Amino acid sequence: MDASPSSLQPPVVPAPADLQALAEECAACQRCSLAAGRSRVVVSRGNPRARLMVIGEGPGAQEDASGQPFVGRAGQLLDQMLASVAIDSNRDAYICNVVKCRPPDNRKPTPAEMAACRPWLDPQIRLVDPAVILLAGATALEGVLGIRGGITRLRGQWMAGEGELLQGRWLMPILHPSYLLRNPSREQGSPKWHTWQDLKAVRERLAAVGASAS
Repeated sequence: MDASPSSLQPPVVPAPADLQALAEECAACQRCSLAAGRSRVVVSRGNPRARLMVIGEGPGAQEDASGQPFVGRAGQLLDQMLASVAIDSNRDAYICNVVKCRPPDNRKPTPAEMAACRPWLDPQIRLVDPAVILLAGATALEGVLGIRGGITRLRGQWMAGEGELLQGRWLMPILHPSYLLRNPSREQGSPKWHTWQDLKAVRERLAAVGASAS
């Protein structure tokens, strides 16, 4: 008998009760083919009580080896840029990715892979309950809001969250740190300069919502 389209979808999973349960369930996840090539599932780093969440694309080689997101060169740059506006990435932010397993050759995750990982991302947002969400790069913008392309046009713009999960939160797309590594100029008008302006706006927004981390 031919499989119907609905039977080809990953099975629905119940929402984890807390972040520890989420990490354990992620570690056992086989919802897509990325599981076969991973060394470690990469769930998060930072403060789960922070009012700022940073969502990136997916793990690279160093993240896959360490089990933590944004620990390679791009992650180090992210930490430095957050620190430049008085945001400590471990104390004041909770950092994760749209997908929790490394795509082969660091390619962009497919829509099916992002969809398969959404049952882990949504509970992360709900359990951490951030006031502000930074979407680092085009893949994060697509994975969270379903908006394809346009990161250079949309970066730095505040978006009010909609729907049960995102309502009441402020979201901002920013350029991915890996893009900034390829464009290192700090001159006014450069990608790195624009990102610094964006992060200063994030700092102001956090202050406005009384968002100092516990």
